[in-house]
Amino acid sequence: MTKSKLQFWSLQILIIIAIIYVGSKITFLLEPIGIFVTTLFFPIIITLFLYFLLNPIVKFLTRKKVPFFVAIILVYVGSFFLGLIMISYFISPITLQFNELYNAIPIYIRKATHFFESVIHSSEIKMIQEDYSELFETGKEKLFEFANTLPDIVTGWIYNFFGIMSKIAIILVSVPFLLFYMFKDGYKFPMAVSRFFPTSYRDEVITIMKETGETLSSYIRGQVTVALIVGTLSLIGYLIIDLPFPLVMAMLVMVTNIIPYVGPILGGAPAVIVALFDSPVKALLVILVILIAQQLEGNVISPLILGKNLDVHPATIIIILLAAGNIAGLVGMVLAVPFYAVTKVIVLNIRKIIKVRQQKKPAT
Repeated sequence: MTKSKLQFWSLQILIIIAIIYVGSKITFLLEPIGIFVTTLFFPIIITLFLYFLLNPIVKFLTRKKVPFFVAIILVYVGSFFLGLIMISYFISPITLQFNELYNAIPIYIRKATHFFESVIHSSEIKMIQEDYSELFETGKEKLFEFANTLPDIVTGWIYNFFGIMSKIAIILVSVPFLLFYMFKDGYKFPMAVSRFFPTSYRDEVITIMKETGETLSSYIRGQVTVALIVGTLSLIGYLIIDLPFPLVMAMLVMVTNIIPYVGPILGGAPAVIVALFDSPVKALLVILVILIAQQLEGNVISPLILGKNLDVHPATIIIILLAAGNIAGLVGMVLAVPFYAVTKVIVLNIRKIIKVRQQKKPAT
């Protein structure tokens, strides 16, 4: 028996190794599939995000006796006018500040280069250089090498920006249609998935799917609300301390706030760097603004809005974020926590179903 098991698992391992080997040799065949998947990835993710965000509004309107298709049209029209308001009041100033920031980058580079040169040629550093001359020369070369390659980096950012704009165009065209069909047929999804399972398990599968949807919906709505509040608080603080480009810096805080724990650091770092070029005192004030906003978010805003919906330990979240960041970068960090929460809901429900079924079994 032991020998047959060993043969079985050896065969499985050999098959897996063979599949990996063959896959590595036919990447040219898999590349079109990869392009297809990456092209659809963001439209589908954004469609799901908007569905879970807006579907409660559609449900509310239908409960108020508004016809289903009329409710969808009202949500679309309301979203359109909200977008127009945002464009008229926020997008133009943000675009202007982005342009100002882009034009200020060469000035910041010159200031940083001049600062490091003055530090390197200071008497205190020269005394240390005598003992660590080789290390200092290497550091100096790396620093100037980075300063020389910075224009190429900025050009790469611009090139990537146009690539992102083309993807945004695809998203703007495809998402409204995908979202419409999600509103129209989304309620059928749990029933469709349940058909892949035996009849005796279908009710439990439908329950799991509905609870998973509710978990995602509450998480997305809560995170968007919290991010908006934290972004607004940061903007108020930046305006009070007269930070350059306050709208852009507050928007970075708002967007990155959806990443737990790490997000505020990522979003606040550019504001601290920009403030440093003004004065160290202003940089400290920026840090103070970020700390106040995050303390309010962690102790007041999130508990009130999100509550204990996800019930995920902070240490678990940090481990998940570290792993997801290494695997899939920033996108992975954004999607890691909701993915973990959904997986946890599914696993806990399956565990509960197994326990209930074991209790119902007649004693032998």
